[in-house]
Amino acid sequence: MLIDTHCHLDAAEFDADRAAVHAAANLGAGGTVPVRAMVIPAVERANFGAVASVCREFPGCAPAYGIHPLYVGRARPEDLDALRLTLLREAAVAVGEIGLDRHVEPRDDDLQAFYFAEQLRIARQLDLPVLLHVRRAIDPILAQLRRQRVRGGIAHAFNGSREQAEEFIKLGFKLGFGGAMTFAGSKRIRELAATLPLDAIVLETDAPDIPPAWKNGGRNTPADLLPIAATLAELRGLPLADVAAATSANAQAVLPLLRTFITSTGEKQ
Repeated sequence: MLIDTHCHLDAAEFDADRAAVHAAANLGAGGTVPVRAMVIPAVERANFGAVASVCREFPGCAPAYGIHPLYVGRARPEDLDALRLTLLREAAVAVGEIGLDRHVEPRDDDLQAFYFAEQLRIARQLDLPVLLHVRRAIDPILAQLRRQRVRGGIAHAFNGSREQAEEFIKLGFKLGFGGAMTFAGSKRIRELAATLPLDAIVLETDAPDIPPAWKNGGRNTPADLLPIAATLAELRGLPLADVAAATSANAQAVLPLLRTFITSTGEKQ
């Protein structure tokens, strides 16, 4: 089986065909290497309800809740109280998507840092792992993680150096690899995917974003996880079944509550 550790199935891009997209990923429907679970991370308080609804409707979908760094301008301090309550009420597998982003302009670095630190504090209090957005912000994120130790999590869409990867691993994190790895020109990402310890890697689509090479910039879907996994298997010179088994085990190890959402016959276990 495969596990998509980062998929925004609640996004508006899937409003017209969400059920078909879910079915195409083969959750509980058989298939050679079916996707048996997807982690659906929220990005702001306004979409907590949408994430919860998708996860109740579709087997194998596991919720995470957080305030994304690109949405902090719309956030209010009371949203943090709502986040804490939602994490408890909706049986979340992680706090996320949270972190820092040093790419988009304009931005408010201080506001991003405030919400990131506060959400790490919530993760510590609830003993939950975190799903990290790390775009061009890996070093400040690592510095914050050293100040506020959480139980680990996933560095989503990892694109840093080997040294940074090793620092995340030391802190109990797995590294998310997805569509960017499928481009021949992504030499650093492909080298890391090929040579990092396999037990440090999880797979993701970030659907509908970060489309793989074969989508030519079109919409990414969780069904693309299978060819993404095949890319990783090719880079490492391993059978696809071995990569699927290892990355799925890694996802369950770093997100322990995910096990309760994995499907076998189309029903939650």
